[in-house]
Order: sequence, then C-alpha cells, then structure tokens
Amino acid sequence: MELLFVLGVGLAAGTISGIVGFGSSIMLMPVLVIVFGPLHAVPIMAIAAILANLSRVLIWWREVDWRAVAAYAITGVPAAALGARTLLVLPPRLIECALGIFFLLMIPARRWLAARGFRLRLPHLLTLGAVIGFLTGIVVTTGPITAPIFLSYGLVKGAFIATEAAASLAVYLSKTAVFRHFGALPLPVITQGLITGASLMVGAWLAKRFVLRLHPDRFRLLMDALMLLSGLTMLYTALR
Repeated sequence: MELLFVLGVGLAAGTISGIVGFGSSIMLMPVLVIVFGPLHAVPIMAIAAILANLSRVLIWWREVDWRAVAAYAITGVPAAALGARTLLVLPPRLIECALGIFFLLMIPARRWLAARGFRLRLPHLLTLGAVIGFLTGIVVTTGPITAPIFLSYGLVKGAFIATEAAASLAVYLSKTAVFRHFGALPLPVITQGLITGASLMVGAWLAKRFVLRLHPDRFRLLMDALMLLSGLTMLYTALR
C-alpha cells in the first residue's frame, strides 16, 4: 500500500513537473521520507529524478540548448558530487530540518529572482552551476531556483523544459555516482528509485499536451503552495 501511494504521488508529480518544468522532487520528497526514511529517500529521489529529467529531454530533444547545458554542468557536476558526499555524513534529523527550511526559503527566493528579471549569460551559468550543484547534492532539488535562472537566460516553452532537464540530469548522475561509490545505493534502494522514476516518466508523457497552457500567475501560486506544503511536512517529520 505504501508503494502504491508513492506511485500515485509520483504520477501526479510527474504530470505537474512535465507541465511546469520542475516540481517532482518537491512533491515526492516528503512522501519518500515518511515511507523510506531520510537517508534512503535522498538516493531514491536521485534515481527517480534521473528518469524524470531523461523523459523531459527525450520529449523535447530538438529544443535543448546544449551550450547552456554544458556551461551549467561543467561546474555543477563536480559541485553536486561534493554536496552528495557532504550529505552522507550528516545526521538524518538534520537532513530533514534542512530540507524543510530549504523548501520554505525557496518561496521568497524564487519571487526575488523573478521580480528582478535578470538576463543571464553563459559565464553566469558557470558560476551558478557550482553553487546550485552543491545545493542539489545536499537538499535534493533546486528546481524553483534553476527555473528562473534558465528563463532569465532567455529560454521559453519546450526549450526551457528540455534544457533545464538536461542540465539537471547531468547533476543528478554525478550525485547518484557518489551515492553508489559510498554504498548508499543498495539494490532495494535502486529498485525503489527505478519504480518511483517510472511513475514520473509516465506523468511527464501525459503532461505533454498541457505544456505551457497554465497561466503564469497560477503557475507561481502552484509552486509556492507545493514548496510551502513540502517544507512544513519535512519540518513536522523532523520535529515529531
């Protein structure tokens, strides 16, 4: 029953993230923490995120901006590996608190970035890749921050969804490699990650016809609500 619940949430998360370009980790992470515990939830989500991002890349393959992906990944990949290694030595309760606070802080951070409407260039992506890559290694997802970054670079519609997914895919592959190297990916965790990721992939394909039909104001409110709910859930799990 718990696995069916995870799959149901994964299908919904995959559909929503397929529409707005991100958000699957925000929806799934609290559920995975409750069902599998924080130490297993993070590597499970890393595997699932690889499949989710891979599906979005395949759907919008021809619109990927590979220069932007390369600029972001050059620094983001090694930074994510360092962040993942840092995560493995942290106490589980500290991880839960950090995740909850991080999601809550994402709400004003996203609004602050969007309000200023910066237009970024490739050198900016190099710098931001290092910072966000390290954060992704620790806190699972930075989609609410990477979204305005790639939008500020000038990407829209399918190009935004595909490029953000390709850049995130490189970061998550690095993170997962670290988990595997240090024994944080036993076979049951890999299996759970693949099953969860499959539900995200199905959701992404279902979402294709709805891409970009969501009004921007409703999109922002949706993501703020997801981050608020996830942040409060994580803090409740840590402090109960």
